[in-house]
Amino acid sequence: MSEDAFELVEKESVSALVFPVAEILAKADDIKLRTADINRAISLGNLEHQKVKIYFEDDKGRKYVNTTIWAVTEDAVVLKQNTVIPIRRIIKLEI
Repeated sequence: MSEDAFELVEKESVSALVFPVAEILAKADDIKLRTADINRAISLGNLEHQKVKIYFEDDKGRKYVNTTIWAVTEDAVVLKQNTVIPIRRIIKLEI
């Protein structure tokens, strides 16, 4: 999956995006991999303040953000300033 197919957005602008309700991934294995990557990213973010690229899709198209994940809820990843990205809209993470 090429970065060129995604628009880079700043983490400060994520809160203004609109996210559809539908799950973006179709395969159960892809969902499991995404969950594992999120858990790894939160550990690295908390311990080492390491940034990750989060590839996702909102109602306008595919985007990515380079940021630190501060927390994870059942439904979303939390970035700085309580900005959230719904997990169901995350395509992949690059750690």
